[in-house]
Amino acid sequence: MEFTRRETLVIGAAAATVAALPLPAMAATTDELIAEFTGGADVAEGGVDLNAPEIAENGNTVPIEVGAEGATAIMVLAAGNPVPPVATFNFGPLAGATRAKTRIRLATSQDVIAVAKLADGSFAKATKAVKVTIGGCGG
Repeated sequence: MEFTRRETLVIGAAAATVAALPLPAMAATTDELIAEFTGGADVAEGGVDLNAPEIAENGNTVPIEVGAEGATAIMVLAAGNPVPPVATFNFGPLAGATRAKTRIRLATSQDVIAVAKLADGSFAKATKAVKVTIGGCGG
């Protein structure tokens, strides 16, 4: 297939225009993600243990621990990250404990949110603010 010079310029201009247009945000908001996880059910505050440092000197490896008595699943979100979902932990009936530890990456100072689905079908939530310092200066 051969293109004329004019057709080539039009195709190139159209491609440049499409590349320059801002794309809609692909990441869903934390409220949308929580609603998807819970199926729109009400979420109670408390009932979830969320341990994270108040100040993280290195945002690349922030240690967290989540747990909820009688949980079948716990979803962890980092509200300020470009992609908020961090992890979802599923616990079966033979699980020895409904707790999990991991290290997460935080882009900036932000809230870390843990939502637990309990065995009775209810949902509980905990939020912890984590301040990420630059260079470990503590400021």
